[in-house]
Amino acid sequence: MKVFDYLIVGSGCSGAMAAQTLVDAGREVAMLDAGNENTLMSPVPQGDFLTLRKTDPEQYRYFLGEDAEGVTQGDIGKGAQITPVRKHMTTYVDTHLSVQSDTFSPVESLGYGGLGIGWGLQCWEYSIPEMRAAGLEPQRMKQAYETISTRIGISGTKDSAAKYTLGSLKTYQPSPTMDRNHQAIYQKYAARKHSFDSKGLFLGRTPLALITKDTDGRKGYAYRDMDFYTDNDQSAWRPWMTINALKPRSNFTYIGGYLVIRFIEKKQHVEVICLQIGTNKTASFRCKTLILATGTLGSARIALRSLEQAGKQLPLLCNPYTYVPCLQPTMVGKAAEPNKLGFAQLSLFLDEQRNNFDVSVSSLYTYQSLMLFRIIKQAPFNLRDARLLLQYVLSGIVIMGVHHPDERSDQKYISLVDDLSSPTQDALKIHYVLEDDKKREFARREKKIIAGVRKTGLYAIKRINPGYGSSIHYAGTLPFSKKDEAFTLRNDGKLHGTQHVYVADSSGFTYLPARGLTFSLLANAHTVAEGILHNAF
Repeated sequence: MKVFDYLIVGSGCSGAMAAQTLVDAGREVAMLDAGNENTLMSPVPQGDFLTLRKTDPEQYRYFLGEDAEGVTQGDIGKGAQITPVRKHMTTYVDTHLSVQSDTFSPVESLGYGGLGIGWGLQCWEYSIPEMRAAGLEPQRMKQAYETISTRIGISGTKDSAAKYTLGSLKTYQPSPTMDRNHQAIYQKYAARKHSFDSKGLFLGRTPLALITKDTDGRKGYAYRDMDFYTDNDQSAWRPWMTINALKPRSNFTYIGGYLVIRFIEKKQHVEVICLQIGTNKTASFRCKTLILATGTLGSARIALRSLEQAGKQLPLLCNPYTYVPCLQPTMVGKAAEPNKLGFAQLSLFLDEQRNNFDVSVSSLYTYQSLMLFRIIKQAPFNLRDARLLLQYVLSGIVIMGVHHPDERSDQKYISLVDDLSSPTQDALKIHYVLEDDKKREFARREKKIIAGVRKTGLYAIKRINPGYGSSIHYAGTLPFSKKDEAFTLRNDGKLHGTQHVYVADSSGFTYLPARGLTFSLLANAHTVAEGILHNAF
């Protein structure tokens, strides 16, 4: 049986970046992945949202789904932006990644590209206090941020909120042009900036993994407002793009169709035990160095099975999240805007201590291409009246997503329990309860944020709590530790108690800032891979 030098588990953001770092260094790298792809649906045609809505007779395929599988049931909750063309990112998840919880509802992926298939592209640079609290080394991270920005392409603006967005980043392209809704919001903010500053509220452009200029065969953003349905121009970076670019290289091997269950360290190699997706037959692979990059929950499952400590509880971090639909009265009744983007364009930061730590973050989105059926149930009317009303006010709807930081607590943990109905014979049991004082504090912050955006012309319709786990920002299950303790990581990502097993995702973070973690997750994966190269056998 072949023994690979380096074996990476997972094709998501962390796996893609770790793989590129090792492959670029000339190392022989293999990637093990479930790798579900969208093989059932034909490609989405080139075109902008409004034109396709008016002209394409088969638009139902990608807007609603062949069998209306894209129409959400019940209240808006986790994964509301997962459209039919991206449903493959969660295929097999319910059966193969079994979860038991009445307090937490996570989103996981077994797709080719992981959760990055539907990532919202926000690329925040953590502040130095946040990096230190998370267990990340600031100087290494700052260097890694530049490397990642060069690889994937980031757009941003050095505005008055830049210390909360781009930080010290030097490598980036100009932000995309704001739509009319956001331009009006920003103008009103700028006119009252000193008032906002005095309350610890700071508004700025959202940095995105989105190129606005043609780069390396990728097209600059074209404002088609089809961001939730297609990556035709590849202006928005997705992990599968990096994996596709690595596949032709002689020192990279991609192995799809496998779910990694556990590892066994032996004298000369690491044995990796898998299930073949579809047949559930057992298979194994060998490597000299194993790198887990399956996401915080996935890497925790593998570690718990491999280290075999019955009943072990591991910590869990997740950003508490509130969804706030708002109305912008000055935009109500206006015709749909043809040149638009669906990603976040502005973000508001609440930093009352002005120390760039313990910050709450609100990102603003205009609502058009995700269509009315996803929000119509939130209107306090019957379906017929709600449709007529929302058609008229749609151009004035702005969605605000509010994220809060998270830290460890005895009321947030995971463990493995038996589940004979699962192909893996187990389930991840999750308990996540936010302390009452935290609930009150975050509610207070949300009221202050809502009062602030009212001065920019936005009026909150209601606050919606979609449940813990809906932020899709998870970390901390295998925390960094200077002590050689089981189920913790060294600062370089090595799993304590092992010789050749590393973790390159956010499992090690000991604090979770409210700023989206993906940019820092990418940077951390790169630094882990660099550390492995430095300590190579």
